Order: sequence, then C-alpha cells, then structure tokens
Amino acid sequence: MSDIRIPDPIKPVDGRFGSGPSKVRPEGVESLSAVSRTFLGTSHRQRTVKDQVARLRRGLAEFFAAPDGYEVILSNGGTSAFWEVATFGLIRDKAQFTEFGEFGAKFAKAATDAPFLSAPTVHRAPGGQAAFLRAEDGVDVYAQVHNETSTGVAVPVRRVADDGLLLVDATSGGGSLDVDLRETDVYYLAPQKALGSDGGIWLALMSPAAIERAHEIKATGRYIPQFLDLVTAIEQSRLEQTYNTPALATVYLAAEQLDWMNAQGGLAWAVKRSAESAAAIYGWADRSTYATPFVTDPELRSAAVATIDFADEVDAAAVAKVLRANGVVDTEPYRKLGRNQLRVALYPTIEPSDVTALTVCIDYVVERL
Repeated sequence: MSDIRIPDPIKPVDGRFGSGPSKVRPEGVESLSAVSRTFLGTSHRQRTVKDQVARLRRGLAEFFAAPDGYEVILSNGGTSAFWEVATFGLIRDKAQFTEFGEFGAKFAKAATDAPFLSAPTVHRAPGGQAAFLRAEDGVDVYAQVHNETSTGVAVPVRRVADDGLLLVDATSGGGSLDVDLRETDVYYLAPQKALGSDGGIWLALMSPAAIERAHEIKATGRYIPQFLDLVTAIEQSRLEQTYNTPALATVYLAAEQLDWMNAQGGLAWAVKRSAESAAAIYGWADRSTYATPFVTDPELRSAAVATIDFADEVDAAAVAKVLRANGVVDTEPYRKLGRNQLRVALYPTIEPSDVTALTVCIDYVVERL
C-alpha cells in the first residue's frame, strides 16, 4: 500500500472530508490571524470579544431565518454538554426520543439516568434506518436527531404534538439540511461541523416556549449544576458572552463562516451546495461495482454526511489508509458502527468538485489494491 501514489491532477484541491472536526476555510484562519493580536488572549467580558459573540449570534439568526421571539443561546461544552443542559433545564418530567445511531442514543441515556425524571419513551431503529416520534400523553419534551452523524441518516424536522417542546439535535445537520425553525423549539448544533470552526461550545436557536420552560424549571428549585444552568446561559447570551471563558478562536471562526455562507445566499445556498456533493458521492456509489450507499432508502440519505459500504473483497480501511498517505484525510467510518465503509462529510465548506475528485481517487486506489 505504501507504494500507491495518487497523481496530483486527480486529487481534490482540499483533501479534508472529516465529519467533525471538519474542514476550516483557509480564509477564516487568515482573518483570525489578522485580528489575533487584539482578539486572542483578551477578556471575554470586554467589547473586543463580545462583538464577535454578537456577530456569531446575528449570523446564526440570519442564516436560519429565526422567527420572531426565537433567540440564539450559546455556552461552553459542545453538544455533549447540551444534552445534560436540556436534561436538567428543559425536560419537566418525561421525554420521548428517537434513537437510530450513536448520537441520538446519548441524549436518551442522559434522560434515562436522571433520577428526577420519569423513564423516557425511546423509539429505536437499526443503523442505516430511521425512527420517528409519535404523539404521546404525558410527554413534555420530544427529541430527535436531524442528521445521525454515525450512520448518515437524515430525517425531516416536524412537530408531532402541540403540548410538548420539540428539541432537534442539529450537531451535523444544521447548515447542510433544510429546516423551518417554526417546526421546532430548540435547534441546537456544534461549530465544528457545517460551521467550519473548532469545537468547545454549543449553539441553540430557542423558541419563546423553550425559554419560558427553562425559567419555569429553574423556579421549581431543581438542583442544576451552575455549568449546566440553561437560564444562566440565556442571561449571559443576551449580554453577548458566556458564563465561562469560551474558546475565542472557535467563536471567531464560526462567525466568519456564517458571514461567508450568508453572503453566498444563506441556508438555501448551503443546502443546495451540500445536495450537489451528496449527488456526486451517492451517484458514484450507485454506479460502482464494489460500493453501495449504506442507507438503502434514498429519502433517508443524508446530504450532510455520507456513509458508503464496500464489498467484502475491498478493504475500506486499507483504502482510507492509502488516501490518508496521499493527503486525502478523515474518510474513516464511525468507529463504533464497525462496518466496512467510508464516511464522508458533505458540509457547505467542502467543494462539490472535491467530492467528485475523491470518488475518482477511491477508484484509483481500489484498482491498485
């Protein structure tokens, strides 16, 4: 394998296809470098940083066309922290979850383990398929994943009941998949996916009902760790800051990415661009003699993350290893899924032409293996 050299003319211009951390645009890094002396290493309570937090919040609200009354809330810890934040601060008593991959399962487990909540209802489906929410008496929070990062399954965002909040995990779907925020109460995501930044914070677009719920639960006297206190995050966000010191580079790069995407045409542009990349890789897999889309239902195939199965006679791990040696990186599958496949991000930062070039490189490597 060490002898396989992919010709430069057929390689992607940028060989980063990671599902998270994802490709960061060089222009964003250059912009950060230009302001680094006045921005990095400064207090997050001062205007220099607060202006960037405000830019990030404005950009996110514009990108997702936030309805009147919806607010952009942020704090530290990433999506993993937000699952705990929501468990403490948004679920009154009983939640319902869908679980069809690793990430949907994690939020459900957090609610299941919480001793102050009733046992949740969990609708499950095997990897590569989807589960869906159903109206249920007594449920005050419904929770689903927009895009399952581990499997490449995406489902639409639609309310199932009028008497419960809908929380949507958009960690990897937000920015690549279409959404109408009026259909949800909390649409939360991470900056290291479609937003082309580093990790370390969570971002959530919250409805007035969700904000009211957070205050309602806080008023009951429920014990909530300060770091996970959603009301604190709401109050601090309104001041254009976070309770604890955020990763300043993450904030800046995410704001820069949103400005770029909004200038291109916002969510509609980003969804179209990701769809072009999806058409390139799924179309190639459908035509291939050795590769097939892992998600068999075309309606469920994600335009944010693609998972491609390989025939038994082709070692996907070996293909990924050769690609990496040639500067085409992060195509390895999700480790816990344990399949003979590649996983490829299709976020707006990634050029569709680079996805096409990736498929050419895969064919080149397979022929020589």
